[in-house]
Amino acid sequence: MGDDRVKNEAMEIMGLFQLLPRLVVFDLDYTLWPFYCECRSKREMPKLYPQAKGILSAFKDKGVDIAIASRSPTPDIANTFLEKLGIRSWFVAQEIFSSWTHKTDHFQRINRRTIIPYNEMLFFDDEDRNIDAKLAMRKIKGMNNQISSDISGISIQDHRNHKAFHNSINDRFPNETSQLHHKLMR
Repeated sequence: MGDDRVKNEAMEIMGLFQLLPRLVVFDLDYTLWPFYCECRSKREMPKLYPQAKGILSAFKDKGVDIAIASRSPTPDIANTFLEKLGIRSWFVAQEIFSSWTHKTDHFQRINRRTIIPYNEMLFFDDEDRNIDAKLAMRKIKGMNNQISSDISGISIQDHRNHKAFHNSINDRFPNETSQLHHKLMR
């Protein structure tokens, strides 16, 4: 599935909602790309998961800001890869640093930098422990969370399964979300 086709499909799904998150935050390793940065060399040419670039592009075209929250111990490699892929400038915030905590510090920095409230953010990550930490923050600050469902990274399938947008918007627009669920499951 090409980037433009993925982008168009993602934009079609997003178009079904009256309200989108203002900021979507992504992990890097095993969410946008299929590896750990610390296991790679800066000399390599990285690859995103097949649908990642189209999805990122769709969010940008819909006016939704995107950011990164990564606990990579090799931010220099991560930043080099983002440059090589031509997407580093797409992100309004890039919090890439090693941490023993569950990305709470990352989100506090993103919040300070963007001034976007937590309840207007959506977070994609492949690790339950990071999502669990964000669920604790959600109870306090209203943050929305999404776990990438399998080892294929972020994909249109996440949207077809009504996970990301359902979790993000269901409380605000239950009727629209229900209608989308029925349309996508046909």
